[in-house]
Amino acid sequence: MPGPLALVGGSPFHADTAVEAELAEAAGGGEVLVLPTGAAYEHPQRLVDAAVERFAGLGATARGLDVLRRPDTADPANAEAVRAARVVYLAGASPMHVVSVLKETPVWDAIVAAWQGGATLAGTDAGAMVLCDPMVDPRGGAFTVGLGLLPGVTVIPGFDTWSEDAVHRTRTLSPSDVAIVGVHAGCALVRDPDGSWRGSGPVAPTVFVGGEPATLADLPTGA
Repeated sequence: MPGPLALVGGSPFHADTAVEAELAEAAGGGEVLVLPTGAAYEHPQRLVDAAVERFAGLGATARGLDVLRRPDTADPANAEAVRAARVVYLAGASPMHVVSVLKETPVWDAIVAAWQGGATLAGTDAGAMVLCDPMVDPRGGAFTVGLGLLPGVTVIPGFDTWSEDAVHRTRTLSPSDVAIVGVHAGCALVRDPDGSWRGSGPVAPTVFVGGEPATLADLPTGA
């Protein structure tokens, strides 16, 4: 059975990102493995350092895994580290880079295998977007190909920063069978192991299906 899945709407590794306490608990004394792939060109070590400090405050250990470019995904040690992790956390701001690095690689296969084997998988910012298929291209609000873990669901992290025009465009372009979920910074959309969905944080996720208002109950449970 797949493990829990958390799609975080941004502001990772801050005290008001409530779902990270759940991730620390899921680590069960093991490590939270942070892949700063989406920050490859934006000081990825700073992101890892913030994660280490944040999870230390929650009684857990975090460490970074430098899967920053496609050659890194061919390193058997990286794939093995992911496969052995209790919690895998994808972070960074560039979804297009994450897809180009991870798609159809041993490290991506290891991420999927770990999650399907019961590990907790989390993604924030780009890390949340790429797990969906299709995903929203933040450069214009249209749809593009993600990594395909969650078919029929697409997440907009940082939804509180999107303009009404941008939201309208994405809703208009939405395929009829795709659920769009807007998640505010510091909040999360969580899929529990039984396939049910819930929000975490002070602001509930905003859901559209086929561009029309919907609820979390309308999300596919078999994703």
